Amino acid sequence: MTDPVLSLKDASLSLNGNAGRVDILHGITLDVHPGETLGLIGPSGSGKSSLLMLMGGLEQATGGTVTALGRDLTAMDEDALARFRRDNMGVVFQSFHLIPTMTALENVATPLELAGHRDAFDRAQAELAAVGLAQRAGHYPSELSGGEQQRVALARAAAPRPKILLADEPTGNLDEANGRAIMDMLFDLRDRHGATLVLVTHAPDLAARCDRVVRLRDGRIDGDAARDAAE
Repeated sequence: MTDPVLSLKDASLSLNGNAGRVDILHGITLDVHPGETLGLIGPSGSGKSSLLMLMGGLEQATGGTVTALGRDLTAMDEDALARFRRDNMGVVFQSFHLIPTMTALENVATPLELAGHRDAFDRAQAELAAVGLAQRAGHYPSELSGGEQQRVALARAAAPRPKILLADEPTGNLDEANGRAIMDMLFDLRDRHGATLVLVTHAPDLAARCDRVVRLRDGRIDGDAARDAAE
């Protein structure tokens, strides 16, 4: 069997807040394999988004290890993590996190420019066309609908052709029609770029499209099932 793209071994996450230490994730052991689509589900507060953040190095595990593409994320400093994400990961959030003073094209081109790609704007234009926004490239986020902004966010995540695509409730702020469109585009991006996709969702129809679904409860894995086994 090929090595996992993502591997967590007894990973835990605790944060210090005003009320003291809060334990969020407890002893998570999980492998995600190349080309797999993994859905993370569970009730609010179960730790889904926190687990996704660990996978992306956006939160540092306070116990155990997290490796991505064979690299130990828990051993990297913030600069090294930022470079690793830039070169290997695309991240899509429920909130679009677009830069308001940049056009759609500039938003998509930015990570490519930071990575030193000379064809940044050509690739950005191609990704906008792939999500049906070729004619909106010169518009600013405030001039775009919520569905269009999420499409820009998808194009921005996919433009560097990442090996790992992470999505946190990508349809959470959208109506049903736009949510379905974004789901289709997300899986299309996975197929076009051959990325491994991990997504957090409350939407049963989105989870049903994943190869495998992991359920979390109270910061622990409460179920892990391949789609074929569940059907």
